[in-house]
Amino acid sequence: MEATHLLPTRTNLSSTSCWPNHSLGRKKSIVVSVLTPPASNRIALTESSSLKPAEVSIGDYNDSWFDRIAINHLSQSVQAATGLRNSKSGYDGLVEAATAASMNFGPSKQRELVIQALDKAFPRPILSLASLYLYYLFIRTLLPQSKFAREYFAVFTTLFFAWLVGPCEVRESEVDGRREKNVVHINKCRFLERTNCVGLCSNLCKVPSQNFIKESLGMSVNMVPNFEDMSCEMIFGQDPPALMDDPAFKQPCYKLCKAKQRHNTKCPT
Repeated sequence: MEATHLLPTRTNLSSTSCWPNHSLGRKKSIVVSVLTPPASNRIALTESSSLKPAEVSIGDYNDSWFDRIAINHLSQSVQAATGLRNSKSGYDGLVEAATAASMNFGPSKQRELVIQALDKAFPRPILSLASLYLYYLFIRTLLPQSKFAREYFAVFTTLFFAWLVGPCEVRESEVDGRREKNVVHINKCRFLERTNCVGLCSNLCKVPSQNFIKESLGMSVNMVPNFEDMSCEMIFGQDPPALMDDPAFKQPCYKLCKAKQRHNTKCPT
């Protein structure tokens, strides 16, 4: 059965500008499976249903020296938090670390360990003294939920975190009747296309990232993955829904899921 999910957002998105992506080159795509186009954008899910195999293009991202340092650092932080080491380097090592965590821990523990890993990878004193110095001195204190703060985070994400999620751009949404550039559109999430697992996306990326950004930086963000085309929207200034109401946690996994890990929805074996 073919399935998709409903994305309950409070924003009306439209593309207005694309920010430069300094760290990623063009991808050389190798098609390894095929996605059957959905018959409708509003198809109800059943617990036994699952997405058809996605058209997964494993790209050559041509990571820069900065990208490789950041990827290896995050990978080592995840391995240190979980206590599960692997000998792989680069993005392969990060994917292996995430997959090992999903195999050895339950969903809530996975989310807890990734938050610990993010704290190791991006210590709060470093954030406050370096890249987000301006934010800590001015934005968080005086304008914690302002238009400027939301747009600042959107631009910052596209410029400095494309090595993790892949090419992305800033888009507009409507907030309190006004248009602002507070949304990051990830064209195809690098992490999701490499893991090919809904559970890893939800438990080891979406929820930990939302919580880390909110608790460490004071900015709410709702990450809305599209499991059909592997894109994602990061909507800054919007609170995510509770886990029990979040469509991502009602979504069955891909038939070609490598992890076959439960994520609040029973996946086919």
